[in-house]
Amino acid sequence: MQLILNYINGEYCKPIDDKWLDNYNPAEGKIYSKIANSGAEDIEKAYKAAADAFPSWSETSLDERSRILQKIADIIEANLDQLAEAESLDNGKPLSLAKSVDIPRAASNFSFFAKAITQFSSEAHESIGLQSMNFTLRQPIGVVGCISPWNLPLYLFTWKIAPAIAAGNTVVAKPSEITPYTAYLLGEICTEAGLPKGVLNIVNGLGQTAGEAITKHPKIKAITFTGGTKTGEHIAKIAAPMFKKLSLELGGKNPNLIFADCNYDKMLETTVKSSFANQGQICLCGSRIFVEASIYEQFKKDFIEKVSQLKIGHPMNSETKIGALVSKSHLEKVESYVEIAKTENQNILFGGKRVDVENFSEGYYFQPTIIEVKSNDCRINQEEIFGPIVSIMPFETETEALNMANDTKYGLSSTLWTSDMNRVMRMSKKLECGIVWVNTWLNRDLRTPFGGTKQSGVGREGGLEALRFFTEPKNICITYE
Repeated sequence: MQLILNYINGEYCKPIDDKWLDNYNPAEGKIYSKIANSGAEDIEKAYKAAADAFPSWSETSLDERSRILQKIADIIEANLDQLAEAESLDNGKPLSLAKSVDIPRAASNFSFFAKAITQFSSEAHESIGLQSMNFTLRQPIGVVGCISPWNLPLYLFTWKIAPAIAAGNTVVAKPSEITPYTAYLLGEICTEAGLPKGVLNIVNGLGQTAGEAITKHPKIKAITFTGGTKTGEHIAKIAAPMFKKLSLELGGKNPNLIFADCNYDKMLETTVKSSFANQGQICLCGSRIFVEASIYEQFKKDFIEKVSQLKIGHPMNSETKIGALVSKSHLEKVESYVEIAKTENQNILFGGKRVDVENFSEGYYFQPTIIEVKSNDCRINQEEIFGPIVSIMPFETETEALNMANDTKYGLSSTLWTSDMNRVMRMSKKLECGIVWVNTWLNRDLRTPFGGTKQSGVGREGGLEALRFFTEPKNICITYE
């Protein structure tokens, strides 16, 4: 039985209380490993290692930090197959997706920040006549806490860790207890790359124990969290009175606005992806699809046909497009929304049922599901499902589409399909979200800020925004004669 150990002070170790959690293979519904069930003592042990490592690491040259981060990226790339298989096994996503997206992006995160830290500059201002010079230092915060989700495990784990250590901080990190395998493997990679002991400490466990201990620790000075809005609210209530820096990337209920003048074939192909990639378990999936009335019936017909062709199967099957959902409890949650749709008298156009994959009947498989809704006010359109369920409904005018898009407590991303550049500019400015994709989806440039508005989060990650978050600005003023 595989043991998922903690990685503290450069070494793998068991949890202090020797408690363990079961880790399931979603594709088969079977336990395949045990996860360290850590508590406050383990977090304290990790904090001490990080605190001891901070003075030296924070003074390490940018060139040396950059070299080590790039080495980590190179080792991730060299171990693509092993890491992709581990991600697929642990998460249930198709192996092809892990190979083409998750693991390459994890390597890119380290490689990007290896370069970005060498270009991260401060400001200086000469006050003519006052004979003074002001300049700003950007100094690392200290020990920071990074808590990542289960949907893109290594991808989002590294998205937080790479800029934190690039900026000179040391880290206490907790991956999701549902998908910890690739984070566990990252410890070995960091050791091989020569990352000094204590710079990165990975502690496994539950959110309400290990995650809570990170959040409450009086000397962990910043928290970056990606996950559900309710958990983010809980973290904020603890961290805000302690005056910790906070970056919260939370839920989404993203609109996909389709106008009749779009490139129809490109839109249709991309909309299938933006609806059901990673089994719909991406915070950026377009789960509310609004279609201009003049093409609505045609879209409905074509969309159902395309979705019906998606192969559901074991993640290791090269032909699989829809793998397993991440856990039994999440499968049950997703399924419950089909029942909610029925009670609301919505029209289930396709899917809505569990799938029995041959030889893997205990796996957590669910059909991609399309629901035609009558109003944007329904629960299907207002609550984050985070699974392979999308709603569709028509609109008549640009104003109606905009109002429905914004009529939600979330504001993460929007996708806009149109060839009218005037419409693009009008709507992009008025859409209440952190990201607008026009005639594309999930087209990410790592230099750009990432995050949402309203209950989709606080702060921005990515590019220089991440390096700003993980540093404190200090103004120094010098007068001269």
